[in-house]
Amino acid sequence: MTPATRRLLLMVGLAAIVGAAAGGAAYLLVRTIALVTHIALFGDLAWGEIPPISDLEASPRLPIAAAVGALVIAGIATLAPIIRGHGIPEAMEAVLRRQSRIAPRTAIAKPLSAAIAIGTGGPFGAEGPIIVTGGAIGSLAGQILRVTPSERKILLASGAAAGMAATFGAPLASILLAIELLLFELSMRSLIPLVVATSIAGGIHAAVFGNGPLFRAPPHDYAGLGELPLYAVLGLASGLVAVVIARGLFAAERSFRSLRIPIFWHPLIGSLGFAFIGLLVPRSLGVGYNVIDDVLAGRLAIATLTAVLLAKMVSWWVALGSGTSGGTLAPVLLMGASFGGLFAAGVLEVFPGLNISGGAFAVVGMAAVFGAATGAPLTAMVFVFELTRDFEVVLPLMLATVLSALVFSVLSNETMYTEKLSRRGIRVGNELVADSLRTTAVADVMNRLVDTVSPEDSVGEIADRITRGDRGAFPVVDDEGHCLAMVTRRDLFREDHSRDTPVSEIVSADVVSIGPDASLVDAMQLMAEEGVTHLPVLEDGLIVGICTRADIVRSRSDELALERLETGWLAPVLQRRDRVGPRLLVIGNRSLGSEALMAEIRSRAKNDPQVRFHVVVPLAVGGDLTGARDQLELQLGLLEELGVVASGEIGDADPLAAIDSALRREQAAGVILSTLPPGSSRWLRSNLPSGVARRVDLPFKIVHDEVSGTDG
Repeated sequence: MTPATRRLLLMVGLAAIVGAAAGGAAYLLVRTIALVTHIALFGDLAWGEIPPISDLEASPRLPIAAAVGALVIAGIATLAPIIRGHGIPEAMEAVLRRQSRIAPRTAIAKPLSAAIAIGTGGPFGAEGPIIVTGGAIGSLAGQILRVTPSERKILLASGAAAGMAATFGAPLASILLAIELLLFELSMRSLIPLVVATSIAGGIHAAVFGNGPLFRAPPHDYAGLGELPLYAVLGLASGLVAVVIARGLFAAERSFRSLRIPIFWHPLIGSLGFAFIGLLVPRSLGVGYNVIDDVLAGRLAIATLTAVLLAKMVSWWVALGSGTSGGTLAPVLLMGASFGGLFAAGVLEVFPGLNISGGAFAVVGMAAVFGAATGAPLTAMVFVFELTRDFEVVLPLMLATVLSALVFSVLSNETMYTEKLSRRGIRVGNELVADSLRTTAVADVMNRLVDTVSPEDSVGEIADRITRGDRGAFPVVDDEGHCLAMVTRRDLFREDHSRDTPVSEIVSADVVSIGPDASLVDAMQLMAEEGVTHLPVLEDGLIVGICTRADIVRSRSDELALERLETGWLAPVLQRRDRVGPRLLVIGNRSLGSEALMAEIRSRAKNDPQVRFHVVVPLAVGGDLTGARDQLELQLGLLEELGVVASGEIGDADPLAAIDSALRREQAAGVILSTLPPGSSRWLRSNLPSGVARRVDLPFKIVHDEVSGTDG
């Protein structure tokens, strides 16, 4: 059994324990919410299902209970500040910045504070708190035991997904949420423990809460393509609603941050705000599961739907913006369902003859608004489907959700979960892509033409070569091609060696090398561990190439090249009336007027009169910018005398970087190189074919440089 397999089995066992613990935490959270609700709002003592508070009679009991609960939460927050807000950004921050470490007290403080907030009427859901609670359980397991930070991240995500699955009975959506918002990866190492933990927690949900859908969608017929345009419009409109929801929350948080009173009192202000709104619209209070059922069943009139949407939105802004503890999922689902129901009612007002189901539009609205506002559309699709088990509405749900996410991404740079992190300077990636460094072999990027030295070469000779800038390190190779050592600048200059000293006397025979089939991740790890920048690539003891940090960095250009536009089959037809010829890059400076280079340009222009040239004049760091501009103007004048179309720029001093930069902007069809430093012919032959030409797959030509004498 390999070490990787043993670690995976250990992670599976830990994930099973974490899943069971998170399932138990979800059970305790739901029951504690019910207990606090009975005590605070109904004045009795009961331990069971969360009682609906949408029909709560208006009385002073509500604001008093909300205020007392807010003060208790503020006190808890002084000991565990992570409980403020809905918790998912904090879990993401733990993954991105703290190596998936969450304080153990969070596992108790977060569910307790959330139960108090929701139980005293707060317009929140339980998903954010249980995600943080389950994540804290997984993180705690990863802190007690000897695991890597990456394995601790998997345990944190497994606990978070398990808690959500145990609360809502939506294991597939819980897995997707963990992948999209916490893991930021998808591999067998992470997926297997995640699924094990979530399956166990889902089984706990079925045993404790039952196995039916959380929301019951009314029977309806989906007519197919004929109704898809209406759902598409709903998706576009839902994207706008999601933008309003997110920006309203951001504005509320900014308003509370600008208050000149201690943060301890902010939850009290928020609690009084949602309590007074709840006195006017009781359906805006609590988790609102029964209200969502009413919306899906079409039991609410248009005026009531409008009141629920606005009251829930404003009360949620005020409450969550104040920094109290609560979730986002249930409130956003209710807002999305209400908007979907209003949209269907509006369509029927305009087109009364249409046979559409308001419940179906409400289901789609839930997924569309939630997927856009959270930046997790795939999770939203699966989540709403699992909550309703309504297969008939899957197709319009998918279409509307992605269109809503499209609108949101155009109008807003941050989601509800990333805005807080962005303010803290934490950048959250929103794409799951394959790491090319793991799939690219060293042989694909290494330099096969290696500058070597022999053991008898003197320190002075090698020092001169390094001073000229040929290389920063050289392999020491015997006559048979075996790599005996590496000599670096540090080896030569850290002590006062005689220039006549053979290099074999100052280097160590302990060679840090790598094989050609190893990945670039292996190469980077080896460089970091050994503190080297050059790795000789050995095969059967013989040196076959050398891999440097620069080679690894340049390998990223392969990915960038995949984003470059290519000429399609229709290009010749579309350009027939106004044809523009190929664009060639000319990398040169003083010798642009040389006969060899001008002959090459004349030849290209004769073969294709529509050809265009783009001249790049490399300018050394600290060089004469004014002189370079004058030289570029002179060179463009020479090309104009030839009757060719040309443009130009001052470019990077590094020819390779200049080519890369100009190619990406100019969409060039070829490269002409000239005026290169003395001694660069060997460098070009070894680097350019495997570097630029391989990465951009374009023809290039090196012409004779009369100034430097370089020929290649």
